Amino acid sequence: MDTDTTQLACPHCLSINRVPDARLGDDPKCGRCGHGLFTGMPLALTAKNAEALLLKSEQPVIIDAWAGWCGPCRSFAPVFATACQRLEPQFRFVKLDTEAEPQLASQFRIQSLPTLIAWQGSRDGGHEVARSSGAMPMPAFMQWIATSYGLA
Repeated sequence: MDTDTTQLACPHCLSINRVPDARLGDDPKCGRCGHGLFTGMPLALTAKNAEALLLKSEQPVIIDAWAGWCGPCRSFAPVFATACQRLEPQFRFVKLDTEAEPQLASQFRIQSLPTLIAWQGSRDGGHEVARSSGAMPMPAFMQWIATSYGLA
């Protein structure tokens, strides 16, 4: 495995790009479609893009499982979006709408909302690193991310 590059899925065309680690912060573009590999906003996680974003990319991914009727989910959304702006490209942030994607929510065993999942992608799949239920303020969320990935 080449440790000097990271394999990332394009959020637009889902093609896999190999990006030099030293260039992750330089707004890398997709080699296929030319769009940016990072958007500065959480991406919608769907059945269509889950494999590319979670199982073929090597990037750590924070998943927010939510529903539109969930008050705590709606109040946590700005915290999640702000964390995305602060931590991308080190992490990818995705939102799983459990109402729109019930089968995907079932695969992740979502039982309460919001549920946060720290995911570690790899070239041969990925795995869950940590899970937390309930909304949290920004400092607690940032600490949870750091602890989940062994950065704290």
